[in-house]
Amino acid sequence: MDMHMAYQAACVGQFNVDAFSRLAAAISVVRSALEQHQTRNPLAIVTLDAAIDTLQAVRKKGDETGVWEISESERPSVLSGIDMAEACIGTLDVALLAHTAARLLRDVCGEQEVR
Repeated sequence: MDMHMAYQAACVGQFNVDAFSRLAAAISVVRSALEQHQTRNPLAIVTLDAAIDTLQAVRKKGDETGVWEISESERPSVLSGIDMAEACIGTLDVALLAHTAARLLRDVCGEQEVR
């Protein structure tokens, strides 16, 4: 749901860095969890990678201009990624998703894992 809300915000000119971050994080967590879980859907990681590549371009433009938007030509890739992530979430263990999210956050923040 959070992914669709961020996407809808982008479509109506209400996108910002926070909405972008939530969307990018959600897709990245599902993608990484699928890789660890060795998904049986061969298109899942490819589709999510395409969405992540598009979101990286969106981030670059947003960082450079201060304008956060998903252009009309970028929307199909991002929407496909959202749809794929949502389809795959139900196949993943909640603990795996939580662990993956925590690990990715540590990686982004440059923190060491606490045991």
